[in-house]
Amino acid sequence: MAPDQHDAFEDNMPTMSAVDVADWRLRTFALYDQVRQLAATDPFDAHNYWRQERDRMFATHPASALTAEMKASFSGLRTADYDPAFRMYVPLSPEGTGQEMNVETGTDGVVPFVRIGTFELPGLGSLAVWRLRSYGGGIFVPLRDATAGKEGGSYGAGRYLLDTVKGAYHGVRRIDEQEEFIVDLNFAYNPSCAYNEAWACPLAGPPNRLAAEVPVGELYLGEG
Repeated sequence: MAPDQHDAFEDNMPTMSAVDVADWRLRTFALYDQVRQLAATDPFDAHNYWRQERDRMFATHPASALTAEMKASFSGLRTADYDPAFRMYVPLSPEGTGQEMNVETGTDGVVPFVRIGTFELPGLGSLAVWRLRSYGGGIFVPLRDATAGKEGGSYGAGRYLLDTVKGAYHGVRRIDEQEEFIVDLNFAYNPSCAYNEAWACPLAGPPNRLAAEVPVGELYLGEG
């Protein structure tokens, strides 16, 4: 969703105040809290709620990444129907732990991350799991898959799967002292820069690119 915690926006962004941004983030936290509650009994209902609320926020909220002109013709984000095959429970493996990633942005300087491990996704590949090392902290998992940039596919620069500093998180489960993250690719979403170049977004580097297709989640309204 937008504006993301890691998305930086220009000082001259019109009709958007600090209060607007704060309200967007509060609403986003509330959204994911409700998603987690609904998903505990029915992930389909959780996904439908997520889609409807995101469409409403993009269409009406002053901190939406959409400009007034874009809102005037907006009819909803392009999001695939829910597919339970893309919901999985994944332990955090130690592979890659300690790797650093410093993302330079044009508007927000260098955004530092350190790798805390890896998600091995059955049949899809692996994704690096990062911790934000600047204010706010949190877990960050971007991804780019084989649909990126293709007609009818996902945003060419990749999407976000988890971003706990702003609430985009689906929880963990514990079985026999084993902790597993709930990784639901149906909730992958585009960074704000997919819709408005005034935002600068850390994107998916090589450790977060999948050779397989992930045809679920938010796709792209543009041309790749």
